[in-house]
Amino acid sequence: MSTDSYVRTPRTRSRRASWSPAGAAARWVFVGIGLVFALVPFIWMLSTSFRTERSLFGSPMSLLPTEWTLAGYLGVWQQLPFLRLLFNTMVFAGVTTLLTLLFDSMCAYALARIEFRGRTIAFWLVLVTLMVPFQVTLIPVFVELFQFGWLNTYQGLIIPRATSAFGIFLFRQFFISVPRELDEAARIDGAGHFRIYWQIILPLAKPAIATVAILNFTALWNDLLWPLVMTSSPEMRTLPAGLALFGGQHVTDHAVLMAGAVISILPIAIAFFLAQRYFVAGVATTGLK
Repeated sequence: MSTDSYVRTPRTRSRRASWSPAGAAARWVFVGIGLVFALVPFIWMLSTSFRTERSLFGSPMSLLPTEWTLAGYLGVWQQLPFLRLLFNTMVFAGVTTLLTLLFDSMCAYALARIEFRGRTIAFWLVLVTLMVPFQVTLIPVFVELFQFGWLNTYQGLIIPRATSAFGIFLFRQFFISVPRELDEAARIDGAGHFRIYWQIILPLAKPAIATVAILNFTALWNDLLWPLVMTSSPEMRTLPAGLALFGGQHVTDHAVLMAGAVISILPIAIAFFLAQRYFVAGVATTGLK
């Protein structure tokens, strides 16, 4: 009897069926363990934002406060220029994300839909930049911005971060999957490359746009090193940089820090839940699984 016929025997199928509940249970156990490790830090952060210092140091491992207080959230507005930090973060993350979507999609369209000499080499050069740590280019970019007089300015924060090699790669992978017959039909009607890109390709690329937007917005919103290096005044700090300096310059008020962290997470969570459907579709259609 061959191996294939043995695999298809009813006994083997019934044995596999008897194993499936155990396997499913094991998978759910591992998922539950992973979920606990993922959620416990956030639960502890939320709990700490409602604690007093005495409650925190008395039982630091407890997930629920023994004494509840809103002093941390009140301290966010009293001890920090929170509205200014929030505004700077929104401008930095929001404007940079919009520019990234525009420039990355335009570059990806050229690499995916336009035939020109050196296209493959250009794409590989883009991928090579993914292997270069951001910290390597930090000092040269800082010197360049100093020469332009852009330190401690919005343009200094935004323009150097307005493109992303990963965004170009993801957009290109999605654009390649779009049928070229659409381009040919548009050219018959007299459309040029920009019209095809703007009116045909981009409307079909909502999943890729949502994926790049969420990933970039989240990374920029949580970015600490870049705003910390490029800004020198409290009026230009972003939330991560402002909270980090607050914890370093004063006697650390953990409730205030955790309250600020909780508030700073809310826009990211809202953005993800609003674009979750497109985000999952974008990951599924761009080969990132």
